[in-house]
Amino acid sequence: MNRTVSEVERRQVRENPLEFQVGDTVNVHVRVVEGEKERTQVFNGTVIARRGDGTREMFTVRRIVQGEGVERTFPTQSPKLVKVEVVKRPGRVRRAKLHYLRQRVGKKTRLREKKTVKSE
Repeated sequence: MNRTVSEVERRQVRENPLEFQVGDTVNVHVRVVEGEKERTQVFNGTVIARRGDGTREMFTVRRIVQGEGVERTFPTQSPKLVKVEVVKRPGRVRRAKLHYLRQRVGKKTRLREKKTVKSE
């Protein structure tokens, strides 16, 4: 890649990177501007894909609304992205992309959580 392009990208990358993985259930806080008003809207769902790197990195979040699947893709470095909170972390997911969740409905869309052993 061109050295000047990588220099420009390096200056625009977030200081504190977003820490989440594919399979996590997240709340994505997005800044929405309506006229002169600005508010934060929360989109919650399961991260089914991450792609790219640097300023071109994006991730896709999927959730079910009234029985219909809704997916939204967010640029990781966007200034409109306020924060990403991890609500639930499953165990190890065995895929980099979870596109197979698109064919599943109801309880089958849940990912298996890692069982923790309580020590005494």
